[in-house]
Amino acid sequence: MTPELAMELAQAAAVVLGLSQSEGERKPVAVVAKDPRISGDFLSAAIEAGLAASGVDVQDAGTLPTPAAAYLVGDLDADFGVMISASHNAAPDNGIKFLARGGKKLDDALEDAIEACLKMPKPRPTGGEVGRVARFADAEDRYIVHLLQSLPNRLEGLKVVLDCAHGAASGCSPEVFKAAGAQVVVIGAEPDGVNINDGYGSTHLEKLQAAVIEHKADLGIAHDGDADRCLAVDHEGNVVDGDQIMAIMAIALKERGELKDDTLVATVMSNLGLKLAMDAAGITLKQTGVGDRYVLEGMQEGNYSLGGEQSGHVIFSQYATTGDGVLTGLMIAARVKETGKTLKELASVLTVLPQVLINVRGVDKAGVADSEPLQRDIAAVEARLGSTGRVLLRPSGTEPVVRVMVEAATPEHAQAEAEVLAAAVSAHLSLD
Repeated sequence: MTPELAMELAQAAAVVLGLSQSEGERKPVAVVAKDPRISGDFLSAAIEAGLAASGVDVQDAGTLPTPAAAYLVGDLDADFGVMISASHNAAPDNGIKFLARGGKKLDDALEDAIEACLKMPKPRPTGGEVGRVARFADAEDRYIVHLLQSLPNRLEGLKVVLDCAHGAASGCSPEVFKAAGAQVVVIGAEPDGVNINDGYGSTHLEKLQAAVIEHKADLGIAHDGDADRCLAVDHEGNVVDGDQIMAIMAIALKERGELKDDTLVATVMSNLGLKLAMDAAGITLKQTGVGDRYVLEGMQEGNYSLGGEQSGHVIFSQYATTGDGVLTGLMIAARVKETGKTLKELASVLTVLPQVLINVRGVDKAGVADSEPLQRDIAAVEARLGSTGRVLLRPSGTEPVVRVMVEAATPEHAQAEAEVLAAAVSAHLSLD
């Protein structure tokens, strides 16, 4: 990711998302935000230069979570947004995410149009036709007010440990939890540009688990670098993953009459325990392909209220257009306060079934559906598992690999059946 590429992408996005979409005589408006990794400074400068040089007015929102940028695009009625972040990756990585009007992720057609526009001549306005770059002074305040207005109840009496991954939520997450009434202990909130996700955050939960126990907190919340995901820790230090969070919140929303069609949207990688828990609660589980964009598409098809992934991307469609780790953390804490139950008790509605994943390499990944012998082997494993387990074979999107996932009532049974299927994939789809 270079400043040259960033500027060219900004110019292409200015055409596709701004100049061709804006109405009337006004210039298009874009919101630009970043996480605190060091390369975000020069990449944001390059993006803002490319946008302004193309005739787009820029609102520079500074360092903010990805969901904050998405919210602000809609709140400001901007034409589009740009978020500079590599999410949960280490500091040397970075990336650029474009957001369409309303703060929504781009569909495939818009992404293709931006890519095609990279190779075309770009507009070169002069004089008063170029865009201006202005500081979006109250960006964080607007986002915090929005979060507080989303809460069903306040958090007085709760002690919460927040792990901000030295990332984009380091400022706003502690502030909003305190404003909501919680007693807050903060770790991983001293970003220096190179320590983002380094030993802290949702991919490194050990420090959060220790801090929750040390401070005798009610729960802990972990964000990733751009705070679009959230994992939690209960008062005993046990991890509460995205499936458990979705189960807790689906039941909460159903009780409040806010769960559209009593339906939760999750990916095929969610644990079978989630489906069993939702069945017991009278909630339908709609499953999609892997990736939060597919979850969002599934939610939009039925205008559903709640969806997410096991990794902690949780979408509350009433309040957000993307996964929002700060909002999710607030909702979990509010549910603990509302019910008077511990997070461990709330999470117990879902019994996580043992899950084994084996990557089978050097195989024809396109042949999974067409191999009759492999399909017979899959059917035999499914018959042995019955209603107490499931099988999922997923071709990798980038390499000759088939991912074999098996869930069963015991770890030993899951491991044994996964090895059976992995051997079958190797035998039937080998490239040798």
